[in-house]
Amino acid sequence: MQKVYEIYIRTTPERLWQAITDPDIRSTYNFGARVISDWTPGSRFQVIAPGAPGPLGEGENLEVDPPHRLVQSMVALWSDQVRREGPSRITWQIDRVAEDSCQLTLIHDRLRQGAHNELYGGWPMILSGLKTWLETGEKLTTPGSLRFG
Repeated sequence: MQKVYEIYIRTTPERLWQAITDPDIRSTYNFGARVISDWTPGSRFQVIAPGAPGPLGEGENLEVDPPHRLVQSMVALWSDQVRREGPSRITWQIDRVAEDSCQLTLIHDRLRQGAHNELYGGWPMILSGLKTWLETGEKLTTPGSLRFG
């Protein structure tokens, strides 16, 4: 099973890439969680948050092509239900569509049929928060945005 999300953002590919890979920026729209990595192919990453009892996720950067494409394998750790789902894959594809705008396509795949909704259900909030932050500099308050903030 796969989930595909497309969003258009008024920004440059470079600024969008930075917002995805910078831990401090990422925490502003990613439920307060930071993603820590050196962002090289084959390197590991970890998702952490100050209010969480431990890492929320971990995985490997499979492809790293700044500022165009990031492919990661990930194991979610924030609950027993998602931990049992095992690894999945997340692809961030950034395409410039105008001088001042990008299309971001996020594909979350290698999900088992009937995978727990908690594994992929937060993407609309995360991507909406990313768009809001890049276009306005403001945080978007969503049901999940304050979870670990």
